[in-house]
Amino acid sequence: MSNKRVGVYWFCNDLRLHDNPALMQATSLVDQLVCVAVAENKLGSPKAYTQSRLGESRFRFSTESLHQLNNELSELGQQLYYVSTNITFTLSDLIDRSAATDVFRSENAGYYENTIWAYLEARFPEVKFHSVHTHTLFDLDDLPFDLAELPTSFTKFKNVIGEQKPSNALATMSYLPSRPSGLEFEHSLPMLQPLSIEKPSFRGGERVALKHLDTYFSGAGPAEYKLVRNNLDGWDHSTKLSAWLANGCLSVREVYGALKDYESSVIANESTYWIYFELLWREYFQWYAHKNGKDLFGFAGIKGLSPLNSYYPERFKKWACGNTPYPIVNACMKELAQTGYLSNRGRQIAASCFVNELAMDWRFGAAYFESVLVDYDVASNWGNWQYLAGVGADARDKRHFNLEKQTQIYDPKGRYIDKWGGLASCGSLDSVDAADWPIA
Repeated sequence: MSNKRVGVYWFCNDLRLHDNPALMQATSLVDQLVCVAVAENKLGSPKAYTQSRLGESRFRFSTESLHQLNNELSELGQQLYYVSTNITFTLSDLIDRSAATDVFRSENAGYYENTIWAYLEARFPEVKFHSVHTHTLFDLDDLPFDLAELPTSFTKFKNVIGEQKPSNALATMSYLPSRPSGLEFEHSLPMLQPLSIEKPSFRGGERVALKHLDTYFSGAGPAEYKLVRNNLDGWDHSTKLSAWLANGCLSVREVYGALKDYESSVIANESTYWIYFELLWREYFQWYAHKNGKDLFGFAGIKGLSPLNSYYPERFKKWACGNTPYPIVNACMKELAQTGYLSNRGRQIAASCFVNELAMDWRFGAAYFESVLVDYDVASNWGNWQYLAGVGADARDKRHFNLEKQTQIYDPKGRYIDKWGGLASCGSLDSVDAADWPIA
């Protein structure tokens, strides 16, 4: 009987070799390793209100990231096996056929990821399962409170965290255990299709991410961040790190390190602090998602207060297509559909319209964002939608943005609306009344 330890490593929200504590743990514990990834459109939030497929931009970004990860693994003698069908069965079969003694992953707040993980743990009681936090600034043990005692608002969380410093980022992996010999398994990654847009803003992968991080912190952007962060359009108006952070091509601790280096060598001001402030918001939503589990996707949120909203298919379609009576919202939704990206201000405007003017069930808006955003992150997306809908981490009721005022402040000359064709409008929200009679 062999005493070799064989590991299966499930790449999910950690598509990188730098600062990856879970992968480092796997490397230190096993003699042989199988690396596997799962198709993103098979995961996500509960499917009762999600879209059936990923948007082109998000799918392409994810696929590029997987291809680049596979290239980096191959340089270390490894290979990425790709699972796109019968996920639970296929992962179970892989554990069986590889005679795995250990299974590893990065800790994840995703509903289906955790459902699959729990099934595998129950299916293989003799196998050791290791789940390591790699997606956060702080480790669970570093938090100055038990997770069950997570502060009920971001402000309280920020005050409790105070001046606490995260651990330094780990070095890039330079060695991985070899694959078990003779293990045949479907591993072909999805093909990259020709682009339907001339030049996408975001390209997936760890090396692209690290290059962008270096470029951003080599310029004046960090010193001016707070002045421009609310602008609706423009590549230089925010860090644009979110897409690589979301799927783990980039470690948040690596970003924190780059920020601290900038503050010590260039300048530390209100703008550089605000980048850290935004990283803390992201951090709060990560732990918020881990604490609340399935309640992250519940209509009543964590407050147990169901909004007086519903689902109207016609309104949803007009919102998603950018064909509402509100030009600023139309422009936001058309940019999102075409690029897979929307500024933070644009997301708040679009979400506020969805919840307030359209009186829609917030979960359908969150699910649409999930399907199209290149920087979709389960915790940040669903946590922010709960926050705006008034059922999440906020003492106030739902937040209602005055669309006319938002237009006057952030697009006074209508350039953003013109650029994305926001003036094309349906004129009304509904073609039938409450009794389903046609509206003249």
